[in-house]
Amino acid sequence: MLNEFSRTELLLGKEAMKKLKESTVAIFGVGGVGSYVVEALARSGVGKFVLFDDDEVCLTNVNRQLIATRKTIGRKKVEVMCERIMDINPNAEVEINACFYLPENADEYDFAEYSYIVDAVDTVTAKLEIIMRAKEKNIPVISSMGAGNKLNPTLFEVSDIYKTSVCPLAKVMRHELKKREIKNLKVVYSKEKPIKPIDDSSTNCKSNCICPPGATRKCTDRRSVPGSISFVPSVAGLIIASEVVKDIVAN
Repeated sequence: MLNEFSRTELLLGKEAMKKLKESTVAIFGVGGVGSYVVEALARSGVGKFVLFDDDEVCLTNVNRQLIATRKTIGRKKVEVMCERIMDINPNAEVEINACFYLPENADEYDFAEYSYIVDAVDTVTAKLEIIMRAKEKNIPVISSMGAGNKLNPTLFEVSDIYKTSVCPLAKVMRHELKKREIKNLKVVYSKEKPIKPIDDSSTNCKSNCICPPGATRKCTDRRSVPGSISFVPSVAGLIIASEVVKDIVAN
C-alpha cells in the first residue's frame, strides 16, 4: 500500500525503512542548519526525534531558518519544529526540550537512548559537551562546523575533524578535542574563507537587538553576529541528514 515514504522505499528498501522508523535521532539546535536536518529526517521516515533548542523564532531568522515565518515569530523553535514533523508524519514521536544544552544540565539526558546525535549548535562549550557525551556512550554523532559568513554552498565537505582546514570553528574544535583525547569526529564543514560582514549599524543585531525581553540569549550578549543567507546553512543541514540516514541504514 502506498504511503508518504513509498518513493523513499523504492531507493532504500523495506528493511532500511524499518531501521529508520525504529531509530531515535537527537538534534541539538533547530536553527539554520538544524531545522533542515530535522525536516529531511522527518521526510525520510525517522520514527522518533528528540529536539533541543532554547530560542524563540526571531524576525532575523526568516532569511534562513525553515521554521521561521511571520506567523511563527516569538514562538519556541522546538514547538514549531515539532508541529512541522507531525504535519509530515503524524506517526512520529517527538520529544522537545526548550533548553540550552550545557554541562550544567547534561546529566538530565541519557544519550544511551539515542540511535544517532546531531550537533547543530553554535557554541563551543555546548558542542564539546554533546560530543564528549556521545563518545562516552558510543553513540554515532555528526557535528556541524561554521555556516555563517559564507556564500558558496558547493564548498561543504564531509570529513573527520582532524582533516578539516580553513574553517575557524573547526580549528578551535580540533584543538579542544585533541586536548580531550577524542580520536575522531565526523563533521560537515566548508572550505570557503569566511566573509567579513558589512559594518552597518542599522542592520547590526548587537546594536539593534529585537529579541524579546525574556530571551535567554540576546544578540547583545554575543561576541559577534554573523551574516547569513538562505542557501548555505540549508545545504549543510541536508548533507548532515543524508549522512545520518546512510549511517542508520548501514548498521
